[in-house]
Amino acid sequence: MDAILIRDLRVEALIGVHKRERHLLQTLSIDLEIGLPGAQVFESDRVSDTIDYEQVALKIRGLAASGHFRLVETFAERIARLLIGDFGAPWVKVSAAKLGILANARFVGVSIERGKR
Repeated sequence: MDAILIRDLRVEALIGVHKRERHLLQTLSIDLEIGLPGAQVFESDRVSDTIDYEQVALKIRGLAASGHFRLVETFAERIARLLIGDFGAPWVKVSAAKLGILANARFVGVSIERGKR
């Protein structure tokens, strides 16, 4: 399966269920596998035949800044919907993790896979 990969995209977000997390930006690390919408890009060499990863990063940063999320699971789901809905990805794998939130753990997060319905 052909995919665009983005690893360790860092975004700042208001995320969490604790009172302090409603006002404190936290760093999230995001890993993405984004299914290509078709094979045309391999012949055309045009960004219009693929998914522009710069635009993906900008949209995810905008999503992160759009408000407070209680759960990392919710944030990952919204990213998946964005990639499928706005960018036409046939399938995605999204991993999102809070960094340094749990003692003795580098990160805590979730990984989901979604496809067009």
